[in-house]
Amino acid sequence: MESVKPLIIRPDPVQGFDTDERCHILELSNTADDPDCSIARASVAPGVITCWHRLKNTAERYVILEGCGRVEVGELAPREVGVRDVVVIPPQCRQRIANIGTGELVFLAICTPRFRQENYEDLESQ
Repeated sequence: MESVKPLIIRPDPVQGFDTDERCHILELSNTADDPDCSIARASVAPGVITCWHRLKNTAERYVILEGCGRVEVGELAPREVGVRDVVVIPPQCRQRIANIGTGELVFLAICTPRFRQENYEDLESQ
């Protein structure tokens, strides 16, 4: 494990971006200086279902902060999730989440090791 140094990060909300996956991402912490973990704030608009995708060599956890959704992970049956629920997604496991509420669905996406774009695999365009 690399040595992590004390640091306070104040992400700029203007740096958020929309993805082809149909969600909005604000990277809270994702740097080569902390390769073991990344944290992003993700939001999905009401009625939207994200694209099927998976992460190679990266485990992911969703921590639901606001709203309610329906998550599909691997071979598990679709499951409703809400505030304080944690969804654990192993590497190479297909996933998607739908916002089934009337407001934004907001969750933290915590990746180990940190998220790297080259590990993202879109399963709908194949």
